[in-house]
Amino acid sequence: MGGIRKSIENLMSAVSFAEEGDFETARELMKGDRRVLLAVRKGHMDPKTFRYAVNACKRISASLDVLYLSSPEGKDPVLAQCISELTGKEITYRLVRESGCLKQAIIDYTNTERGVLFVVTESAENLDTECKGKGTGLSAAWQNLRCPLVVVADGV
Repeated sequence: MGGIRKSIENLMSAVSFAEEGDFETARELMKGDRRVLLAVRKGHMDPKTFRYAVNACKRISASLDVLYLSSPEGKDPVLAQCISELTGKEITYRLVRESGCLKQAIIDYTNTERGVLFVVTESAENLDTECKGKGTGLSAAWQNLRCPLVVVADGV
């Protein structure tokens, strides 16, 4: 019931802003919490995959979450370049740094963030790298992923 109440409140607020001529604020309120998750590992960030996720966000009026798996040390110049491309565009984004298994990180993230519409990643092989528990528990959780998984390329 709480979700329905919030939707009605957002709708009524959007109507009020639209009546006053503030159409951009009304549009933002109607958009809700729609997110696309780009899941990549350090050293496997392909600008084409990034642009695919950004273009999808533009088409469906969604925000971008970048789930980036890396060790705490070091910087990734490709990631920095891709994130800098978002400045000046009308896409809000979040950068979430994790370590460990990409597949498990995706499952955990989509289980906690309800607004994720789909996950974009590069290579199916990269999903299993660094995964210690490749057994039935992780596979069963993968089958119950709450959103579609889009594999864009074979990876770098």
